Amino acid sequence: MARIAYLGLGVMGAPMARHLAAAGHQVTVYNRTAEKARAWVEAHGGSHAPTPAAAAGNADVVISCVGADKDLDEVTLGPDGAFRNMRPGTLFIDHTTVSARIARRIADEGRGRDILCLDAPVSGGQAGAENGQLAIMCGGTDIAFASAEPVMRAYGARIVHVGPDGHGQLAKMANQIAIAGAVQGAAEALHFAEQAALDTAKVFEAISGGSAQSWQMVNRWQTMSEDRFDFGFAVDWMRKDLGLTLEEGRANGATLPVTALIDQFYADVQAMGGGRFDTSSLIKRLRKS
Repeated sequence: MARIAYLGLGVMGAPMARHLAAAGHQVTVYNRTAEKARAWVEAHGGSHAPTPAAAAGNADVVISCVGADKDLDEVTLGPDGAFRNMRPGTLFIDHTTVSARIARRIADEGRGRDILCLDAPVSGGQAGAENGQLAIMCGGTDIAFASAEPVMRAYGARIVHVGPDGHGQLAKMANQIAIAGAVQGAAEALHFAEQAALDTAKVFEAISGGSAQSWQMVNRWQTMSEDRFDFGFAVDWMRKDLGLTLEEGRANGATLPVTALIDQFYADVQAMGGGRFDTSSLIKRLRKS
């Protein structure tokens, strides 16, 4: 069992930290909103710290799951960041979806401090985090991955070492490209069925067992039919991820026309006031047109 500092208690981080505590690890949590950290400790035990540096000072493992590049930079390399207080030999795992650029910068900083670093974004949404069934894409050295894998098994169902520093983030970008296309495809299929006055439940029964099937269709067809969009990953966060993806695509020469188009569709949903809707809300702009 390890002494773990967990930085960030959002909809993903809080349940992931809970799984670590349930597995017997000694968990110290930090959250920018201190009330969340205190509430987490009341519910799950452990302790909370006022800064990332304070949380990390006695830790064997430091894990972060925050919002974006600037948030990750603040909790790691900022004036009160964890790296200021981490001992040589400490393992750092980042589950935030960020740019490959900052993942590599943090890994470089870690090497100078004898800290093992792994960029390890996750997929599976809030339900995956709650149920301990996340897919985790990892970038870093073989040693960092081998050290981190037993810890991540507390909440990960599929854990893959994709490659060196930054490659976890690049794999997550590929993941978001695939999700965007699948959501749009399911939304258009449902919209077409509605416009054709078909029994949408029967359409789902007919097509969801064949080659049209996707996770998005199986898990969101019914809720899209009911105009319900409160199921985890928000449009605002998806646009952040797709922005990173398109930026990386421009840099590496990848052609991503469908991804760029769907990113603009999500911008339409934001303009409709749906920034906090989940990603299946793409159908709302179809119904409006």
